[in-house]
Amino acid sequence: MQNSAINVIFQEKNIQRLFEGLFVTAEIAFISIIIGSILGILIGLSRTTKFKIVLFINRVYLEAFRIIPTLVWLFIFYFGVTTALDINLDGEIVSIIVFSLWGAAEMGDIVRGALQSLPKHQIESGKALGLSYFQLYRYIMIPQAIRRMIPGTINLATRMVKTTSLVVLIGVIDVVKIGQQIIESSRFEFPTASFWIYGFIFFLYFIICYPLSRLSKKLEAKWNN
Repeated sequence: MQNSAINVIFQEKNIQRLFEGLFVTAEIAFISIIIGSILGILIGLSRTTKFKIVLFINRVYLEAFRIIPTLVWLFIFYFGVTTALDINLDGEIVSIIVFSLWGAAEMGDIVRGALQSLPKHQIESGKALGLSYFQLYRYIMIPQAIRRMIPGTINLATRMVKTTSLVVLIGVIDVVKIGQQIIESSRFEFPTASFWIYGFIFFLYFIICYPLSRLSKKLEAKWNN
C-alpha cells in the first residue's frame, strides 16, 4: 500500500502538475525578490537622510510589514483593496504586490544597516577630498555596503520562497495547492498519500532554499574575516 502511495507522486500527470505548481511558486518569489530589492535599495538610501518626515514614513512602513503578518496583508489586498477600489486582481498579481512590498521593507532595513555600519572616518575622508554627496555614495559607501548586504539579501530571498506557501489561501494554484488536489483525488484509494505528497513538496522547497542558505553563510563567514 505504501509503495502504491509513493507511486501517486510519480504518475506522469501528477509529477508534471507538481512541477508546474513549483514554477508558479518560483515565479512569484523571483519577481517579488527583484521588485522588492529595487524598491528596498531606494528605501534604504532614503533612510540615511536627515529629513525627519522621510524617516518617519519609512519607519511606519517598515513596522507595518513587521507587525502585521504577511497572510493578513494578502487578505487585505485580495479581499479588501480590490473590493474598495472595485477592481479584479488575479491571486498571483496580489501575491507579487504583497511580497514585493514586504521584501522592499525588509531590504530597505538591510541596506540602511549596511550603509550605517561603514566606518565614519571613510565618509569624513571622502568629504575632506571634496567628493560630492553622489560621489560619496558611488565610490565609497555603496561598493562596501554591497558586500555587507548580500548575505542578508540571500536570507531574505530564502524567507520569501518559503513564505509563498501562504498564497494557496487566496486561491493561487501553487505547488502546495496542487499537492492538496492530488491528495484529495487519491485519499480513498491511498490513505497515506498525504504523507508522501507533502514529503515531496518539503523536498522541493528544501532543494531550493538549502543551497541559498549555505551560500549566505559562506559569504558572511568569508567577508567577516
